[in-house]
Amino acid sequence: MSRFERPFALVTGAAGFLGAHVVRELIREDQVSVVALDDLSAGFEENLVSGAPFVRGSVTDRTLLADLFAKYKFTYIYHLAAYAAEGLSHFIRRFNYTTNLIGSINLINEAVKAESACFVFTSSIAVYGAIELPMVEHKTPRPEDPYGISKLAVEMDLQAACSMFGLNYVVFRPHNVYGEYQNLVDPYRNVIGIFMKQILRNEPMTIFGDGTQQRAFSYVGDITPLIAQAPFNPAAQNEVFNVGTDRPYSVNDLADKVAAAMGRPAHPRKYLPPRNEVLHAYSDHSKARAVFGELAETSLDHGLERMAKWAQTVRLREPSLFATIEVDKNMPPIWRKYQTISG
Repeated sequence: MSRFERPFALVTGAAGFLGAHVVRELIREDQVSVVALDDLSAGFEENLVSGAPFVRGSVTDRTLLADLFAKYKFTYIYHLAAYAAEGLSHFIRRFNYTTNLIGSINLINEAVKAESACFVFTSSIAVYGAIELPMVEHKTPRPEDPYGISKLAVEMDLQAACSMFGLNYVVFRPHNVYGEYQNLVDPYRNVIGIFMKQILRNEPMTIFGDGTQQRAFSYVGDITPLIAQAPFNPAAQNEVFNVGTDRPYSVNDLADKVAAAMGRPAHPRKYLPPRNEVLHAYSDHSKARAVFGELAETSLDHGLERMAKWAQTVRLREPSLFATIEVDKNMPPIWRKYQTISG
C-alpha cells in the first residue's frame, strides 16, 4: 500500500517528548501516514522527523483543527499534547483547563464528525490521587490537582462520546516517563530532566521535602510501542490502561542514580520545603499485560544511562518559564521567583 493509500493519523504534541517517540514508532511500523501537530510551546523542532508533515498550531484552535480534519479525514488520533505540570496546575488553573481539557474536547468533536476509527489519549496516574497502592484501573479516581482533574474529565468525555457517537478510544495512564527528547529546561516538571540539567549546569539537585516520596520511573521506549499499536488491538478498544514500570524508587534513590548516570556520583543536592503532593504513587500493570502481552521493562539504571548519554549532547536552552501565574498563594518560593502574576 502506498503512503497515499494508507489511513491518516494525527499526532498532537508531536514535537514534545512522548509525541516525538510515538511519531517515530508509527513511521517505523509503516501502517499509517502521520501528520504531526504541535504549537512548540514546550516541544522543539529538532524533535520532528521528515517522515511526517508538520503543522504548527494548538489544539485550542478550533478552526485549525476543523481545516486539518477536512483535509486529511483522520482515521486515528493520538492525543499527546498537554501541559503536564501537576504541581504547577494549582496556580495556572485557567490555562490548565483550556489547554488540557478544552483542547481535548475540540479534538473529540472533530473526531466524532469525521467518524474516526479510534482516539488514543494519554492520561496520567494523576487521576488516582492518594488512593490505596498499587493504583489499579478499577479503583475510583480521586484526583487532587487540576491537572489530574482535567485528565479524568477527558477520559469521562471519551466514554460519553463512545456511548453517544460510537467513537472508539484507548486511554493510557503513564507515570513519570523519562528518556531522550525530554524537555530538560522546564523547571516545573520532569524530575529526571531537572536533575540532569542541574548537574550539567553545576547546580545542586533540588528535592522537595525529605526525598522519601516514591514514584515508579518509566523509560519512554517501553511504552510508546503500546501507544502506537493500541488502535490495531481489538481487545484494547474502549479500555483504560496503566502503563509503565512496576518498581518504585524514592526521590533520594533517584537522585543517586541520576548523578551516577551523569558521571557525578557525589553531586550535591538541596532540600526544599515539601509541596502539597501525593507522597507515594505507583500502579499495577496486570491489565496491560493481559491485553498487550509481556511488557518491556528497561531497568532504571539502563534507562538513565541512555538518557544521560543523550542529555550530554544537547544544547541547553534558557529555562522554559511559565510566564503568567493566575494564583500565587502557597506557591513554592523556588517557582515564584520566576513569575509575573495575572488576574
